[in-house]
Amino acid sequence: MSDGNIDLKAEARARAYSIPLDEIDLTNLELWRTETYWPYFERLRKEDPVHLHPPEQHEDGAYWSVTKYNDIMAVDTNHEAFSSEPSITIFDPKEDFVMPMFIAMDPPKHDVQRKTVSPIVSPHNLQILEPLIRERIQKTLDSLPINQPFDWVDKVSIELTTQMLATLFDFPWEDRRKLTRWSDIATAGPESGLFDSTDPDEADAQRKMELFECVDYFSRLWAERIAQPPKGDLISMLAHGEATKDMDRMEYLGNLILLIVGGNDTTRNSMTGSVLALNQNPDQYAKLKANPDLVPSMVSETIRWQTPLAHMRRTATRDVELGGKTIKKGDKVVMWYASGNRDEEVIENPNAYIIDRERPRQHLSFGFGIHRCVGNRLAELQLRILWEEILVRFPTIKVVEEPKRVPSNFVKGYESMTVIIPSKN
Repeated sequence: MSDGNIDLKAEARARAYSIPLDEIDLTNLELWRTETYWPYFERLRKEDPVHLHPPEQHEDGAYWSVTKYNDIMAVDTNHEAFSSEPSITIFDPKEDFVMPMFIAMDPPKHDVQRKTVSPIVSPHNLQILEPLIRERIQKTLDSLPINQPFDWVDKVSIELTTQMLATLFDFPWEDRRKLTRWSDIATAGPESGLFDSTDPDEADAQRKMELFECVDYFSRLWAERIAQPPKGDLISMLAHGEATKDMDRMEYLGNLILLIVGGNDTTRNSMTGSVLALNQNPDQYAKLKANPDLVPSMVSETIRWQTPLAHMRRTATRDVELGGKTIKKGDKVVMWYASGNRDEEVIENPNAYIIDRERPRQHLSFGFGIHRCVGNRLAELQLRILWEEILVRFPTIKVVEEPKRVPSNFVKGYESMTVIIPSKN
């Protein structure tokens, strides 16, 4: 991987510490495409951990950045003072395209809708799913080329997470890659390369059109499931659930997108991130190969190190004090999980990737409080099985060039990553 990357990071560090605090702009997607945001977070944690970004910086106005672990916990666990409505991202939804979803709701509505789908990731159901997940992972790994470069994101991360999603929805197998597309365009910006145009209005129009195709497709599946007795898939759960059976079209779409993005992006980017992290830290890769019992701990460390969703936003319901600042009612408050997971006051040596930490599950990646990721145990299960099966098959997986990152400050992920598997065991 290139030295140019080292130069970029050195330049970013110099700039992060030379500009006025008010000029730090975490909505600059170039920082995310090049992974050069770390020194900006470091400076905010040191100098202004509850920081107000000026309104002129962003078309949606001012917002607070919360960058330290304990401050983020304070916001995340206080849903009375910090509401998830109307949006969980910095950007407000367009008024003509509001998709209600339970992650962007407060109790009591949030609680009853979440309860409708949570049985699918119950410990009992995960036990049932485990052999199927293992079988599919084995099949996928056995199909990979040996000693030839290929894109790990496409061949492994997307393939495995899309198969899992198709199973959870009982979605037509041959169309499963549609789920990947809908997940990507739901969260992508106009500059992502996923749209026919980089013009924001044209990209938005295309996004709407494709998401309407998504809800039309799922509405046909809903009609099938509602005509049948309740089953154990997510669409049947939503169609028959007391709290969800009367959802309108946009709320159905919102909850579908939540479940698709939640079940796809996070696991997929941690699957890629694990290979990258172990390549960047060969001592840890050697430690893992010498002791495969470290796989569960390595999975948790990867989820911390990767932080698949960089931020979540709340909106203050009243004036509230945080970190010596007064946040006013109606202010946007952005919890930067990516920063909190590197907080040196809470996590020892946080910038290092260490697969045998004493407390590997001490991280913010799944959130806390009532909105803690409903599928966190399923994500860990998939990653654990993936690495158990990798270790018995391949002596090593080599990343051969710098991965292409998603230009997003919400989904912290990878578009592609070329690897070579030199040989099989």
